[in-house]
Amino acid sequence: MLIPCYPDFAPIAFDLKPALQPLLFKLPDGISEYTFSNLYLFRNRYEYRLSLSPGGALIISGARDGKRFFMTPCAVPEKEVLIPLFEAHHYWKGIPDSLFTAHKDELARWGVALAEDRDNFDYLYLRTDLADLPGKKFHKKRNLVSAFLNAYTYEIRPLGPDNIHHALRVLERWRHDKAEDGDYNAAREALEQFGSLDMRGALYYVNGRPGAWCLGETLAQGRIFAVHFEKGIDECKGIYQFMNQTFAASLPEQITHINREQDLGDEGLRQAKMTYRPSGFVKKYLGSLRLF
Repeated sequence: MLIPCYPDFAPIAFDLKPALQPLLFKLPDGISEYTFSNLYLFRNRYEYRLSLSPGGALIISGARDGKRFFMTPCAVPEKEVLIPLFEAHHYWKGIPDSLFTAHKDELARWGVALAEDRDNFDYLYLRTDLADLPGKKFHKKRNLVSAFLNAYTYEIRPLGPDNIHHALRVLERWRHDKAEDGDYNAAREALEQFGSLDMRGALYYVNGRPGAWCLGETLAQGRIFAVHFEKGIDECKGIYQFMNQTFAASLPEQITHINREQDLGDEGLRQAKMTYRPSGFVKKYLGSLRLF
């Protein structure tokens, strides 16, 4: 399957993986959305469709909460494409910092206004900070990990075909306890297609029973690991802190940072992410067309 030329769009199909995955893996910013797995798993939730500009810029069209948006992970489209994109969409989303820096003056001349999208900044953490929890700033996290170790026995296994069914059991329990779907559909498909998506994860057994799992992938040419899913049974106190630490410790040394995605403007989630002391953010910008 080929990606059509603008103004035509086509849905994301799995057979586009060989073309898209290497292209997105080379992107320097490390934006969590811009991987083949993430786009594919959330294709239905956001109604993703793909197109290519005449100059070869990848265009992703999507929709959420009744508004259409477009994203351009790799390049800024030509002006004769960008302006019609604004006419067909409500806004331009997920503009990488590298594109913002390189093209902000040119875009201003075209009448495009750019603004930081703080709610969608990805949180970046030093892998060694999450793995070692050093110093006073991580005192509470270490206490939660210690409490988990004192209360439970555990076993950690890499996610694989032999235990995906146990991870699915945890996911169903998580859905029941939360009484909401959240990213349930994407998480379930990620497990069901685990062998085809080139992702890495771990399954945690607590007192001999499946208790939690996490799943993600490398990006930014292997420098960053994005954690896309973490699901655990809440009655296992400290399981999320323990999983966070031990999974970070299991990653290879060439991974310098862990991307734990955005907070989407949720204040509770923002506070929780800040308690892990991010080393920085993967910035993203919104674009709109000025009215003269």
